[in-house]
Amino acid sequence: MKRSRLHTATCALLHHLCRPMPDRLSPVERSAHMRRIRKVDTKPELAVRRIAHRLGYRFRLHRADLPGTPDLVFPRLRKVILVHGCFWHQHPGCSLARAPKSRLEYWLPKLARNQERDIQALAALQHLGWDVLVLWECEAAAGEAIRPRIASFLAGGNDQSAPEAESKGNSLATGSR
Repeated sequence: MKRSRLHTATCALLHHLCRPMPDRLSPVERSAHMRRIRKVDTKPELAVRRIAHRLGYRFRLHRADLPGTPDLVFPRLRKVILVHGCFWHQHPGCSLARAPKSRLEYWLPKLARNQERDIQALAALQHLGWDVLVLWECEAAAGEAIRPRIASFLAGGNDQSAPEAESKGNSLATGSR
């Protein structure tokens, strides 16, 4: 069977485009870079903590005895706030949640596991009677713009004022007590 030149050129182009991109950092530099990515005390988390503190609320940080180790825990109110990084938790519709371009066999399952773990932690928290607010890195970057959502959530409201709650997926989830 003879193949046309167009077919051969198309296959060559696809092969070129589908090749993994080489990392511009050496393995040692990449490892050092990845080590600097923090799990706690991230900028978005600190911004949310400052807002909650200015609103007069006191909270506990990273309670390991709760599912998902919530970032901010308000024990008296039975409420928790989770601050998710858009990339690590794959925020739907967010430009910060773009898929990696190299090592897809590693990154795609890892990011999928993160999302599955988020769903399980959210369900477990709700089952235990906790109200949960999920804030995303891109929302926290807006600074004081998220203050009304945090205030409404902590004051007992269901925070249905957030239009992105439906469109961006899981911005707010509340459980029954």
